[in-house]
Amino acid sequence: MNTVTERRIDSQLLAELIEGGIRNLQIHREEVNDLNVFPIPDGDTGNNMLLTMQGGESAVPHESEGIGEYARRAADGMLFSARGNSGVILSQIADGIAAGLEGREYADVESTARAFQCGVEHAYSAVSEPVEGTILTVIREASEYAAAQECADVQEYLNAFLLQAHESLQHTPELLEILKKAGVVDSGGAGLIYIVEGALSVLSGEKIEDPAGLSDHTVSAAPGAGLNFDLFDEDSELVYGYCTELMLRLQRKKTDIENFDIEAFREFLQSIGDSVVCLKTGSIVKLHVHTKEPYRVLQYGQRFGEYLTVKVENMSLQHNNLPADSKLADPEVHKPFGIVAVATGEGNKKIFRDMGADQIVQGGQTMNPSADDFIEAFRRLSADTIFVLPNNGNVILAAEQAARLYTEADVRVIPSHTIGDGYAVLSMLDLDSKDADRIEQDMRQAMEGVVTGCVTRCIRDAEMNGLLLREGQYLGIVGKDIVSADNDRRDTACMLTTRMDFDNHQICILIRGEDSTEEEAQEILKRLRKAHPSYEIYVLDGGQEIYSYYIILE
Repeated sequence: MNTVTERRIDSQLLAELIEGGIRNLQIHREEVNDLNVFPIPDGDTGNNMLLTMQGGESAVPHESEGIGEYARRAADGMLFSARGNSGVILSQIADGIAAGLEGREYADVESTARAFQCGVEHAYSAVSEPVEGTILTVIREASEYAAAQECADVQEYLNAFLLQAHESLQHTPELLEILKKAGVVDSGGAGLIYIVEGALSVLSGEKIEDPAGLSDHTVSAAPGAGLNFDLFDEDSELVYGYCTELMLRLQRKKTDIENFDIEAFREFLQSIGDSVVCLKTGSIVKLHVHTKEPYRVLQYGQRFGEYLTVKVENMSLQHNNLPADSKLADPEVHKPFGIVAVATGEGNKKIFRDMGADQIVQGGQTMNPSADDFIEAFRRLSADTIFVLPNNGNVILAAEQAARLYTEADVRVIPSHTIGDGYAVLSMLDLDSKDADRIEQDMRQAMEGVVTGCVTRCIRDAEMNGLLLREGQYLGIVGKDIVSADNDRRDTACMLTTRMDFDNHQICILIRGEDSTEEEAQEILKRLRKAHPSYEIYVLDGGQEIYSYYIILE
């Protein structure tokens, strides 16, 4: 057990710190989820941060590996696993810390302070419009305060960090009006504190109290069902090749590690396959390629080192097991443009496919997809330019992170904040110009003026925007405002529309969720048509969770 005399952190100890942070976050995950601005069942910050952290936990330190090399591998795992705004920012903090520790065998208090400051810089740069009163404020103020103290070791640094982090968290409502109105502190900042507290418990030798055994409850990212091997039989033809993923440890006796030509390696992979991802961090090369000749990848890579992990999967078998909305692209059919859209609910997924989306990424509120989920969707496409519709404000950062990580296509994220934005983009989709810049501009313009409202349940008593809200009521929400509340769902939906500026729109689309009925939707439709006789109004069956209705005005 590590003690208070620990003055340097090596790779093995860093792995233990990460594990401690994950364990403490697991215990307090629901507390972080419940720090939700709106009293509705969509709090998922704790889930997102935990799944992001678990991506870093999968990197196991190797014997005699320096802390810089291990931190990079752990950060890469978090970058690919990141989901939700707080998860993406957390992964960028880890990315910055890894950059700050690059080349180091150990971390002392000075290098730890510099690494945390680098983490702050990476986190802020990852967000196009940084907002104070969030996890960004907490990490910045805590890092600055701890760095200014005369700390003897990393443990003292983390104690100082936490002292300021708690104070910064309590001040977040003063910086962000929406937190003040809801009477909560920032959930991402709270999650960060729990992670650092867990890491500090490892250094101090204190046992984290977990009376309910909550740290044993893992969060699932909804893995798919097992493969059916009968779908590739003795007469099947290998059409899609093999999904080949390898982790190669470069060996000094075989190559010059510092001057290793990663571009030449990438060019070789591109010559025998596609969907190439090839990254070098320290002495490790991580690669992904779709090829019909995986043995050539193995042979080529072994010229330079030895393999740490090897995964080769038959993509024809994968294709046959994929749901209809996730099929692999035909390798013989290359498209100039492809579209990836995020949707939840079988009806919504079908709507988006029918309107032109090539790949659907499962996700939405409480189910934010990871950067790796997007990358998998990109890999299933064979297109020069890929347009991405996140359709949720909490998914945009993960989509943008995936776009930066994926190099086999020109990936452009269209910042659709709602399903209404995505619907409007696809309803106006025109690829005939064959000009990616023009198409992107048209997509962004299609979202202008679109208004999306939603109806959902209230999960706690609250007071917002002058409304006294009670648990169990139905709420009508537009953007960041709760504008209607009633015990009757139909009345709530109709009151919601009175706050949605019908006068400046021509079309109203009512998308019903899984907990509503066609009969109820038709009654709402009838009332809306009576109130707005000159408007085109119709109902679609979306089947989404959480929200009983989406109401879209175009």
